[in-house]
Amino acid sequence: MSSIAVPGALAPRRAWLTDLPVLLVAVVWGASYLAAKDITTARTVIAVLVLRFAVVLPVLVIAGRRALRALTAEQWRGAALLGLILSGIFLLETYGVVHTSATNAGLIISLTMIFTPLAEAAVTRVRPPRAFLAAAGVSVLGVVLLTQGGGFTRPSLGDLLMLLAALARTVHVLAMSRIKAVQGADALPLTSVQLGAAVAVFALLSTGADATPWSTAAGFGAREWAGLLFLSAFCTLFAFFVQMWAVRRTSPSRVSLLLGTEPLWAAAAGIALGGERLGAAGLAGGVLVLAGTAWGRRSAG
Repeated sequence: MSSIAVPGALAPRRAWLTDLPVLLVAVVWGASYLAAKDITTARTVIAVLVLRFAVVLPVLVIAGRRALRALTAEQWRGAALLGLILSGIFLLETYGVVHTSATNAGLIISLTMIFTPLAEAAVTRVRPPRAFLAAAGVSVLGVVLLTQGGGFTRPSLGDLLMLLAALARTVHVLAMSRIKAVQGADALPLTSVQLGAAVAVFALLSTGADATPWSTAAGFGAREWAGLLFLSAFCTLFAFFVQMWAVRRTSPSRVSLLLGTEPLWAAAAGIALGGERLGAAGLAGGVLVLAGTAWGRRSAG
């Protein structure tokens, strides 16, 4: 009996040591909406995206240079295609957060957890469980209330852009599961190629933009550079390597569950640090979004 009881007693402690870094990733991802909003304007979105990912891309390339050389031409093409979709996601998210609150952005983007199983069901023609459909309805109602905190008006441009970003994330997930060439590739080189393709898109778009990456960087003060480094170092590099480390030590489902707390931290950062207010309707909507996505995740298995 003692030989069984001892490992059982130690397991929760080992699990917590693995869970804590993953939970920290959810926290920094939640705070990323406020950080992006703080250093970005509608005029500098593309420039900030170039700077954010150009900082981390060399680190990823150096860390995964051997694995990059091992990729086949087909894997390169598949990863580049995913990178094009990824560039659309970041453009929609960043423009979206500029035009809405960080709280709304983090909660609306969580609808990806509802949209993805619905899209998968449409592709496979397998009807999702009724409980999941009910959870989706709760989430949609929550978004309606969330965007109407000041009275029933049209959703803001930023709210609509974040909704499109959630749909784009869904397309990205489905593409990863459908492009056979990338399914056998390691995560590190796959991510490097995707980010490289996204940076190429941002750099191309920046050539015709009013604010270039260089002029934007020159205008940054200490606050803006701190925000940019937070987005680059913590929300990208730290998050990626923690996920790689964690999935080898725990289950993907456990990692997904912890990362699913991201919208909660986005709301906490927006309210506590950004001085944002939801109002009664918005608060109720935020609760419904969180409850609906959690219920939907469990229902979808």
